[in-house]
Amino acid sequence: MDFSSFGLIEPILRVLKESNYASPTPIQCKGIPPVLLGRDLLAAAQTGTGKTASFALPLLQRAAGRHSVQGNRVRVLVLVPTRELAVQIAEQVTHYGKYIPIKAAVVYGGVKINPQMMKLRGGVDFLVATPGRLLDLFRHNAVKFDQLETLVLDEADRILDLGFSDEINKLLALFPASRQTLLYSATYTDAVRGLAANILQNPLQLEVNLSNSVAVKVEQLVYEVDSSKKGSLLSHLIRSKGWQQALVFTRTKKGADRLASLLERDGISSAVIHGDKSQSMRSRALVQFKQKRARVLVATDVAARGIDITNLPYVVNFDLPKVAQDYIHRIGRTGRADCEGQAVSFVSADDVDLLSTVESLIGYRLQRQTEAKFEPATKVPISILRTLKPKKIKKNKQNKVANTDRVEVKAGAEKSRRGQKSAGSKKNQGRQGQGRNGQQNGATKGVSSPKKNRRR
Repeated sequence: MDFSSFGLIEPILRVLKESNYASPTPIQCKGIPPVLLGRDLLAAAQTGTGKTASFALPLLQRAAGRHSVQGNRVRVLVLVPTRELAVQIAEQVTHYGKYIPIKAAVVYGGVKINPQMMKLRGGVDFLVATPGRLLDLFRHNAVKFDQLETLVLDEADRILDLGFSDEINKLLALFPASRQTLLYSATYTDAVRGLAANILQNPLQLEVNLSNSVAVKVEQLVYEVDSSKKGSLLSHLIRSKGWQQALVFTRTKKGADRLASLLERDGISSAVIHGDKSQSMRSRALVQFKQKRARVLVATDVAARGIDITNLPYVVNFDLPKVAQDYIHRIGRTGRADCEGQAVSFVSADDVDLLSTVESLIGYRLQRQTEAKFEPATKVPISILRTLKPKKIKKNKQNKVANTDRVEVKAGAEKSRRGQKSAGSKKNQGRQGQGRNGQQNGATKGVSSPKKNRRR
């Protein structure tokens, strides 16, 4: 099978040919036809499977030749959990659609909002956004959703895991009920299934890769080492084995900064990204790493999903993640697009429980070894494989949410009363009008009533 068998138009096929896309991946084979037909979709797919193209290509085709959207309107909206993933998807959409007259934009927090408002002024066919910044733009009247045709939730499990459920619920109440909705998630947690049940209409369900699957061409190794020697071991491996590009994950932001400083002292060029870095600093660090001006990129799990680095050869778990599923997302940065890669984990005696959880998730024990002069003083115990329970998503405290709702509704009512008083209207008109709006929001599908009121 090739891409022409999907009935894709010539401008898209030309881009794919120029990009050396020989044949579609499994998620593309299963996902492109239903998206072209306008069906809702619930898809489980790991990173590095060609997921973005599976929805971008058919949605670009559907947008081609259509009338322009009006000012501040959006035709296709893609919601993602992180800035880095937003930028990556926007770049891919722009690339796939370079021979099609469409307008695409990306918005995210951590940068000035005014330039993003200007981008949306003329309307866009594709908007890639993080939930918080999109809400900010709506409150500034910079974006409207009455012409929204397709909503894509990418990395839905991560969106919920990062605490964006409130923002998602507020946004859903603003979207038209008649739309196509595509939901992609690496895992099917109860929270994801609940969200899917509320927002999808008769969806086609796809599961291309199991949530505990690791790319076949990723070699996984464990180095047993004392915690105090992990930094020295990393420097040694980089120099002795000639690693030219390695993505290294730490558990904390301070740990990432300390490790990068150690590597720099050892003469190994390094860059750092984590949540305390500004967007410009994070973007600069990624550019340095992709252009191989930095030999090592040290990161927290902010980069575990969505960062696409061509032919990345090495991923290092300097610290094992506390959540076993994050191990899959981390090492998914290598071994992409049928390339080979190596995932190395440093494990001390204190890490054995985390290692056991990871091995229980993937269903087998990882190969262990030691490096001369770095053997651990404390032996690392044998890990125990066990049955794992699905990870639950933290929910916001209801009382706190309710208080927030009351404050927002009260402020909105007060503003309405002031405006009407200055116009010489009766004071109760504002309350009546607000009640009608509340009823309209309450009719929005798939969102509970208290959360609907928050949309105002």
